[in-house]
Amino acid sequence: MLAVAAVSATVVALARSDNGEPAAAAGTTTTTASTATSGATATIVAPTTSTTNAEPRVEWAAVPQGPARAVVTPNGVVLAVLVVNTDGTFVARTPCGGEERVTGVALAGANVVLDPGHGGDEPGAVGPAGTTEKSVNLAVAEETKRQLEALGATVVLTRTADYRITLQSRAAIVTSLQPQLFVSIHHNASPDGPRDGPGAETYAQIASAESKRASGLLYEEIVRAFSGYDIAWVADRDAGAKYRQRSDGGDYYGILNRTAGVPAVLSEAAFISNPPEEELVADPAFQAVEARAITAAVVRFIDTRDAGSGFVEPYPRTEPAGPGGGAAGCVDPPLR
Repeated sequence: MLAVAAVSATVVALARSDNGEPAAAAGTTTTTASTATSGATATIVAPTTSTTNAEPRVEWAAVPQGPARAVVTPNGVVLAVLVVNTDGTFVARTPCGGEERVTGVALAGANVVLDPGHGGDEPGAVGPAGTTEKSVNLAVAEETKRQLEALGATVVLTRTADYRITLQSRAAIVTSLQPQLFVSIHHNASPDGPRDGPGAETYAQIASAESKRASGLLYEEIVRAFSGYDIAWVADRDAGAKYRQRSDGGDYYGILNRTAGVPAVLSEAAFISNPPEEELVADPAFQAVEARAITAAVVRFIDTRDAGSGFVEPYPRTEPAGPGGGAAGCVDPPLR
């Protein structure tokens, strides 16, 4: 039995009203829903809801003012800095993993880094109606950035437009900026079957207790936000907050493995391969709901010691997660 959490006390979340339009949630009512699972169970503890529409006051860590660790090029591409030159230029890691001399706005740190998965000629999952995961990932990341910045956070995206970027270059941005939390945003495909409720999955770094906590908080907030939508949901049997392990015991997902030392979570919020879910995630109003859930989870991670929940033991997986993320055939976008 899965008790779905109501809106966090620190964030006023968006919900879906009876006519299908997004509406602001308020009051102190806690909503619950039951979700059947096969071979995995989880419990979410519902936090107290907010009684006001005031935005939360978040105690973000001070962002360093020291040497440049990343740079935003004149056309908006974010790169990890390798060398700061005396003439004010930078040698930086390009999206495809090379090195290039660039100019731009220096970044010394960030509170949150968001990673819109895929991009360019790597579309990720593609829905039956043609919705590409890369476009949804970017739209949700951009809206989450906007919401977090409204709360005072310094937020950086690893990918700022539709171009390809390797896992190495994404991780270089994260490890250079050392944010309080890193979230890689994805949308899923190939479920095991139907589910009576959202089939969200969040993945944590195996060796990090804080990453696990973040994954549980994000799972809670996504399921709470999505549970108001009465559609034919699908899921894997082990939907929940979990991990995926390589044969050597490390993190299977390269973006989690390469960002060790920074609390990181990978989100697979919905199945873009399922027509009803594809229709939702393609809707900007729903993208704002998903972004609000990510924002709520980030705020709870920063401002509380909530443990998160929804943790499950994943069943063994031998099939690869999918191609992409490497440098072969990669072409850098313009950097000037």
